[in-house]
Amino acid sequence: MSDARARGDVPAGAARPGVALVNLGCRVNRAELDLMASELERAGVPIVGEDEAAAVVVNTCAVTGEAEAKARKAVRRAAARPGAPTVVACGCVANLFAGELSSIAPNVVVERDKRRVAARVLEALGLPEGGVDDAGALAPTPTPTGRTRPGVKVQDGCDNRCTYCIIWKARGAGRSEPPEHVVSEVRAAVARGAREVVLTGINVGSYRASDASGRTLALPGLIEVLLAETDVERLRVASIEPPDVTPGLCRVMAASGGRVAPFLHVCLQSGCDETLRRMARVYRTDLFRRVVDTARSLVPGIALGTDLIVGFPGETDEEFERSLAFCREMRFAKMHVFRYSCRPGTPAATMPGQVDPHVMAERSRRARELSAEMRLAEARALVGTEDRALVQYVGRAVSGGLFDVAVDPALPLDSLVPVRLTAVRDDATLVGEAL
Repeated sequence: MSDARARGDVPAGAARPGVALVNLGCRVNRAELDLMASELERAGVPIVGEDEAAAVVVNTCAVTGEAEAKARKAVRRAAARPGAPTVVACGCVANLFAGELSSIAPNVVVERDKRRVAARVLEALGLPEGGVDDAGALAPTPTPTGRTRPGVKVQDGCDNRCTYCIIWKARGAGRSEPPEHVVSEVRAAVARGAREVVLTGINVGSYRASDASGRTLALPGLIEVLLAETDVERLRVASIEPPDVTPGLCRVMAASGGRVAPFLHVCLQSGCDETLRRMARVYRTDLFRRVVDTARSLVPGIALGTDLIVGFPGETDEEFERSLAFCREMRFAKMHVFRYSCRPGTPAATMPGQVDPHVMAERSRRARELSAEMRLAEARALVGTEDRALVQYVGRAVSGGLFDVAVDPALPLDSLVPVRLTAVRDDATLVGEAL
């Protein structure tokens, strides 16, 4: 599906061909797509819907076999549109299967280097690289694609080798952006009107980079620099691995005065140690429990999210029950539930004990029921408290703990509003009154 909202704003004085942006996959992909959009915008290229586009960028994802199939389908669909627009395919599927994608149609171009995507689009449109800076003619939004909470990529790649994952092959070894670059990107997002910026990465907690003075910063140090050197009103940390939720990180969050959102999405995947071992995860449940206890003791009111995979090869009924019980103990405010998807090219794909799809479906149903139950309980506990809610849609905002908040429809979009949370609906949406 497209991550871009068609802007329809053509730079004054020129009817330039437009580009459509289609994003599949993770928040890192979305942040990278925003960067491409910014480069195209500076060249005066309008972001449009696919029906109007002379070129289409498809940013692909290979996290599962299903995601890979969706990527191929998106490329085929874009290539078959009337007028045969140039389709620039990039992302993880492009890195792993460049030849296969380029053979889909003559108008498909594969670009493995995302830093070169904008240049390839300009080339396809017959426009000079660098172009003109017509950004001022476009309606100001926090991102060129119209999203309210832009992501800034601080890290890429991963050095872990989870048995279900192929992303480390597509993205390579872990590497981090220089602090000065991150500061510049956050400042640019703020200049566009962003009130909240999300720090993203494939393994964001592994951030390690040296600044201009030679000082090496980990993620807590980077956040301190961003708080000191930018005017961003709220930072949010994207998904993080349990070992990287350190007391140092939690103390920085707690000391920020609300400028770091009190929310952490700590990846669990399974609440059963035997399953974690088969997954080759770098922690066990005892460490995860300590991490949760540390976060809750140091960051008042923190909300916790996670990912859970059900039906991983070898997962027995008893292992699933233990996993579910552990999730209940952790009281997650947000839990993404995934059925295991066999990913060719990974060790898990050939493991014994592949779980029947019907069994996976039932486990997924139960896990989603627990997710909804926990979210509602955590939302109810917030009634009577105060927070700052970022207005993303008319009458709808998001809290620091990543809860949906119903607010006055008259509140302006992209504003960060102090609210008192007065009630909660059955779907865990909170009701907020502006203070």
